Amino acid sequence: MNYGEIKTNDIANGEGVRTSLFVSGCRHHCKNCFNQATWDFGYGKPFTEKTVEEIINACQYDWINGLSLLGGEPFEPENQKVLLPFLIMFREKFHDKDIWCYTGFTIDEILGEKPSRAFTPISAEMLGLIDILVDGRFEEEKKDISLVFRGSSNQRIIDVKKTLESKSIVLYLQ
Repeated sequence: MNYGEIKTNDIANGEGVRTSLFVSGCRHHCKNCFNQATWDFGYGKPFTEKTVEEIINACQYDWINGLSLLGGEPFEPENQKVLLPFLIMFREKFHDKDIWCYTGFTIDEILGEKPSRAFTPISAEMLGLIDILVDGRFEEEKKDISLVFRGSSNQRIIDVKKTLESKSIVLYLQ
């Protein structure tokens, strides 16, 4: 997996101050995507042990609330294979920090309730490590700059733990 950028002390992609990882590779190709360069799976730099160390070091401070995954597309099958072990390690190291993930897939697609390439043998496990999921493709026609932590009104901010427990969508930040 490649990544396009790591932002430390990011305040735009989730609550509080965060470290954000922008993975490369996305087949959605949403019209007027804010990060088209990351559509290419080869864009950026390889995600290596050194990259992991950089993210861990950036997250060690008390003022960092957590990690945000963006793209590109974290739930592309190729990216899941790399992100799952990384998220497991992150959870073991940082029990008190949350993980946000921005995806163009819906939670139903990730869980296999609707047909999708995001549904893989490891997608549910990866989803289970995420606290907040911002799901749904960016839709230019529904763009609204007044929305918090999302670009278009069709996107949802989902509390993953509560959703998985209740087996129905529980929105976060209503």
